Amino acid sequence: MANKKIDKKNISKLLKKWSQEFSVFVPSLENNEAIMAEWDGKDISFLDWYRNTVKPPKANFLPLMEKLFSFKKRKGNYQIEVPPADKSKQLIFGIRPCDARALTILDMTFTDAYEDPYYLARRRNTVLVGMTCTDPYDSCFCTSLEGSPSDAANVDLMLTDIGDSFLMEAVTDKGKKLIASASELKDATSADESKATEVKDAAASKITRKIDARDIDKKLLASFDDKDYWEKVAAKCISCGICTFLCPTCYCFDINDEMVKNQGARFRNWDSCAFPVYTKMPMENPREEKWHRIRQKVCHKYEFYPMNFGVIACTGCGRCIRLCPVNWDITQALNSLPVKV
Repeated sequence: MANKKIDKKNISKLLKKWSQEFSVFVPSLENNEAIMAEWDGKDISFLDWYRNTVKPPKANFLPLMEKLFSFKKRKGNYQIEVPPADKSKQLIFGIRPCDARALTILDMTFTDAYEDPYYLARRRNTVLVGMTCTDPYDSCFCTSLEGSPSDAANVDLMLTDIGDSFLMEAVTDKGKKLIASASELKDATSADESKATEVKDAAASKITRKIDARDIDKKLLASFDDKDYWEKVAAKCISCGICTFLCPTCYCFDINDEMVKNQGARFRNWDSCAFPVYTKMPMENPREEKWHRIRQKVCHKYEFYPMNFGVIACTGCGRCIRLCPVNWDITQALNSLPVKV
C-alpha cells in the first residue's frame, strides 16, 4: 500500500471515526503531567506540545493494580471466580517508537514459561499508531540500542510530522485496515516522502547521548563482583523507585489477597526492585544493601534479559534519567564500567 498523508486539521475527524470501534487513547495532561488518556472527542492540542508521556503506555496493558480473581471460602475449600477476559479494543495514538518497542520486549516475558491472559488479552485487542519523535529529550539514547526516533517496526501505523500534514505509513495489516476507508487521507507525493526522510534524519541527529552496548553483558558479568564500583554508582540513589515505575520495560509486581470474613480477591500491583523490602523474606534479605539493588536493576536489563531473550530490556527512552529526583544516570553507570572487554 502506498503511503498516505492527512492534514492536521483532519486528525480530529479520523480519531472520531476510529472511536466508533476503539477506545482511543491520546497524549493528555493530568496535573501538568503528560499521560495517555482516553480521548474526549474534541481536544487535539497535544499535536502542538507532545514530546512523550511521563507514565509509559505499558500501563494500558499492565495496570498499576488489577484484580486477578475473587474467591470464597466454603467448608475448608475455596471457590475461585476469574473475571471474564477483557475483550475491549483500544487504539493508542501517538505512541513513541521507544515505547512501542518496549511492549515487544515485555511480550517476551508475558509469553515465556506462562502466557499471562490479562496482559495478552489487552495486547491482542490493541492497535498502535506511532508518531515519529521529532523533538527528543537530551536524556534519550535510543540510537545506541538499535532504535531510532522514527522506528516503525513495532507499530501498526506510523505518522511523521511534515508540516501542515502527517505522512502515514501502514506497517501491519491492522494499520492498513485502519486507513483503508478513511476519506480524510490523500496519497503522499514524492515531495512528502522526501520531507519525511529529512524530518527523520534530523530527529536522529538530535540524539546525542550515547552508550556503547557492544558486549555490554560481558562487561557487566566481569564487573559483577566489583563492590567498590557498585557502591560508588549507587551512592546518590534514594531508592524511590521512580526509575522502575516509569520505565516502559520494567514489569516487577507484587500479589496480595484482600479478604473480609470468608471472601476476598487477589490483586496484582506494580512493585520495584529498588525498594529495600522487595526481596525481604522471613529469615533474610539478599538485597538489603542499596548497591545490590542498583546492580540488579542494571544487570537485569543489560545482562540477564539478553541472556534469556536475546535483547536488551531498555529502549533508551531516558525517563529514568530526566525524571530521577537526584539525577542518577544509567548511561554514566554503563559508560564507566571498570572492565573493558
